[in-house]
Amino acid sequence: MTTSTPEPEMDVEDSDFKPLTAEQAQQLRDANPEPSPWWVIVAQVVAGLIVAGIGWGWTGRPVVGMSALYGALAVAIPAALFVRGVTRGSAQTVLASAAMLKFFVWELIKLVLTVAFLAAAPWVIGDLSWLAMLAGIVAAMKMYWVALVVRPRFLNRI
Repeated sequence: MTTSTPEPEMDVEDSDFKPLTAEQAQQLRDANPEPSPWWVIVAQVVAGLIVAGIGWGWTGRPVVGMSALYGALAVAIPAALFVRGVTRGSAQTVLASAAMLKFFVWELIKLVLTVAFLAAAPWVIGDLSWLAMLAGIVAAMKMYWVALVVRPRFLNRI
């Protein structure tokens, strides 16, 4: 019994790929600037303030507004610390594996701080409204989805 190995086909199409010159790359970067992650943090706080205002106005109880705002801040403050930690330092000198480790460490810190904020909520806010706090958390978390939907060009005009 003989076995034959299939011969590789050489019908590879010619690629139309042409590397950019330094000037073209700079023009591309100028046309598509990188958006700042800080606007997401600001949007989380603003969403928390809106939910807090709605909760307070709807129920007439200030503690409902404070609970909603606390829920949003329990998401926004650790996220701000995460952004600060990840963006600090020189990006050119960091190896890819070190950058991923840095990202995961700061993400773990963010999660632990969020859980700590939520665990401390009954002691920080007397007569805590759990439903209002949950509404604040959800409103702040939805800002990540808004960040994916909104185009960077629109954000740079703001």
